Amino acid sequence: TAPAPGTSATALVSAPEQLRPALGRLLADTVVVDTLETAEEVVKRHPGTTAVTAEGDLLSAHRVTGGSEGAPSLLEAQAAVDEAAAKLTELESRCERLKEEQARAKEARRAAAAEVEDLARRRSSAEREKSRVAGRVGTLEGQARAARGEAERAAAAVTKAQEALAKARQEADELAESLAAAEEAQEAEGAADPDTSVRDRLAADGANARQTEMEARLQVRTHEERVKAIAGRADALDRGARAEREARARAEERRARLRHEAEVAQAVADGSRQLLAHVEASLQRAREEREGIERAKAEREQALADERSQGRVLKDELDKLTDSVHRGEVLGAEKRMRIEQLETKALEELGVEPAGLIRDYGPDQLVPPSVTAEGEEPSEGGSGGRSAAAGHSHSEPVPFVRAEQEKRLKAAERAYQKLGKINPLALEEFAALEERHQFLSEQLEDLKKTRADLLQVVKEVDERVEQVFTEAYHDTAREFEGVFSRLFPGGEGRLVLTEPDSMLTTGVDVEARPPGKKVKRLSLLSGGERSLTAVALLVSIFKARPSPFYVMDEVEAALDDTNLQRLIRIMEELKDSSQLIVITHQKRTMEVADALYGVSMQGDGVSKVISQRLS
Repeated sequence: TAPAPGTSATALVSAPEQLRPALGRLLADTVVVDTLETAEEVVKRHPGTTAVTAEGDLLSAHRVTGGSEGAPSLLEAQAAVDEAAAKLTELESRCERLKEEQARAKEARRAAAAEVEDLARRRSSAEREKSRVAGRVGTLEGQARAARGEAERAAAAVTKAQEALAKARQEADELAESLAAAEEAQEAEGAADPDTSVRDRLAADGANARQTEMEARLQVRTHEERVKAIAGRADALDRGARAEREARARAEERRARLRHEAEVAQAVADGSRQLLAHVEASLQRAREEREGIERAKAEREQALADERSQGRVLKDELDKLTDSVHRGEVLGAEKRMRIEQLETKALEELGVEPAGLIRDYGPDQLVPPSVTAEGEEPSEGGSGGRSAAAGHSHSEPVPFVRAEQEKRLKAAERAYQKLGKINPLALEEFAALEERHQFLSEQLEDLKKTRADLLQVVKEVDERVEQVFTEAYHDTAREFEGVFSRLFPGGEGRLVLTEPDSMLTTGVDVEARPPGKKVKRLSLLSGGERSLTAVALLVSIFKARPSPFYVMDEVEAALDDTNLQRLIRIMEELKDSSQLIVITHQKRTMEVADALYGVSMQGDGVSKVISQRLS
């Protein structure tokens, strides 16, 4: 028959090579078509064919399954569950955002309420300040009016004093003229006795006039000073009044600003309450949507569990079918491999083609009867008995019976094994093996002698290593005690072997006890103490086994000034017998060096080595 139209399902499925035969048999009569009408036509023309459409509809002679109208597939259910989970996650994140916005709104509401209360307190304090300033302004205005009145009175007193002064000056001038006239008259009279009464009166009047003038001047100066003081006080009061008026204006502006801020805060509080109401409504809606989505999620999860259980059942059936097909294929492959082995064995051992072997010695051919060495039929197997019963003679062939021939084969194999194998090259092989044995014996003796020599060398090396290590350890331990006591005045340090009886496998522990401490282990010391102890051990090794030069990289980075000075003194001692190369950032270490080398970065990004010989 002609093949069914459409695409074979086997061509659309990829599988491992060992499963291809089973997959081919499983999907041998399955084709993929475009539409349902084409599938009906294919099944009508080829009843043994199963047609599958692109929408998932499956048609065969005894089965019809809808793709989109049936129950949702496992992938569709999983996709729906994933979509619901994503939507639930989105709603949960939205709820979290709304909760955060609600918290922020509550916080803003509390802040606005606190700001309103603060503005109210500031407003009341401003009102009290305004009342106090108004009272003070009234007091200052009264004081200013009193000062102005006193200044007017002082000005009137000054005017009166000036008039009295002018009048006194006029009287003094008249008296002076009268005195001059009197003196002239006295001179004209000559030797006559002068009338001193007039002169005395005039002198007294002049003295009185001068006294009056002096008093008038003092009074004028006193009134001028009082006027200046009153004027300064009036200016000060005017300035205080102006300052109070400005303070009152600023208080009024501040009160207006506070009133405006209170209105803004009230508006913010109203907006916050409205926002809080909207947020609560949104939260309620989100909570309802979340509950609905959770119910839908539960339903879909239940549907997904059902689909998964059905999928597991179908997978178990598919696994069973696949295992059955696989076992059949494996059995067929074993049979084919066995046949190929038998064909290869027949061709190699007997030199007969498989076709000729089947033609000449196949189960349809007669086989000669089995006889013993004396020419009698064997009692086992019963083949001769059945042949005699059938009326065949000993020399005539008999029909092929597989069970009997297998027994004959086993009997022949046992007889063949009893004969044993004959090796014609046994003598040559024995000679070769004997020569090989002699060669290996000589090699073994050489190896034993070499092993003894190597063991002696190893022993000598171990003894030498133990001797050198012991000497180096004792020298280093002796130097360590001295160096440690110098770096830690009053302290005690020593080196201890972990296994004193075995110098080749022992370890070395450092025990350090700085002054004022009871610790011995290095791990219990501080960072600076551990660093200084390590430097002490290093210097001890230098002193025990001197070297032409030493390289030290920032060994004093963790040391303070006192310990650094002690280390520098030890470096100066080492400098007498060796050359020290020290990498450091410490200025005091640089000061004791003979030469300095530094690396500087130029403006073009190229580094440059700078050297300076201090000596």
